[in-house]
Amino acid sequence: MTTFPKYIPQSDPPLPAWETLPTMYDLPSDNPEEPGLPDDFHFLQPILLYLTFQPINWNSELVYCAADLNLYYDVEHPLWYKRPDWFGVVGVPKLYKGEDLRLSYVTWQEPANPFVVVELLSPGTEDEDLGNLPTVKDKPPSKWEVYQQILRVPYYIVFSRYTNELRAFQLVGGHYEAITLTDGRISMPELGLSLGIWSGVFRGINRLWLRWFTLTGELIPEPTEEAITAKQEAEQAKRKAEILAERLRQLGINPDELV
Repeated sequence: MTTFPKYIPQSDPPLPAWETLPTMYDLPSDNPEEPGLPDDFHFLQPILLYLTFQPINWNSELVYCAADLNLYYDVEHPLWYKRPDWFGVVGVPKLYKGEDLRLSYVTWQEPANPFVVVELLSPGTEDEDLGNLPTVKDKPPSKWEVYQQILRVPYYIVFSRYTNELRAFQLVGGHYEAITLTDGRISMPELGLSLGIWSGVFRGINRLWLRWFTLTGELIPEPTEEAITAKQEAEQAKRKAEILAERLRQLGINPDELV
């Protein structure tokens, strides 16, 4: 007796393939060995942090920051590393030994450890980022352990694009303590900056972003914003000059002869 496969009726009309095949939510860009990387948000958000990280208390030539760069932290285990979504360092030249672009950040070869680290939470990395994983002997420690106990990073920031929750921790007495936000921002007086959530358009995308402010809450502009502001100021100055010239003409004065 011949057995036929069970008939599965089609919808009428049949659904298009794009409705039945896997979507980007089923097929993310995660690396199975290093979950959480990468996606559009993990690309754009660090760029905004990079562009607006301008500590006013430091020579700009001694300010360095990076995104998705291997951070080597243990000289006894030189192949162990973490890869922060973004980190900033002060007292360090932009080029390695003033000569070359960095391939990684090897802490025992650098004059300073990161001063602030930002991790962008995702379901695959949240437990490690928040120190919820147990310590396993002879295995690399979690990011939380590395930043708190080994590198002793003064400020550790975590931000979720899914909940838009911003959490911050400051190193106090050798361990991290939660920071209470002031006006929705984290003050870092050592840098002359604060870090907070901003609602606006960056690279054509309107959403909540994490970005740097002054201590009083003024935005640190990124280059595109500076160019727009300069253009607006030039246009305003031109309009004022045109108004003044017209008033002079009404008084019988030729403004061209005053030049």
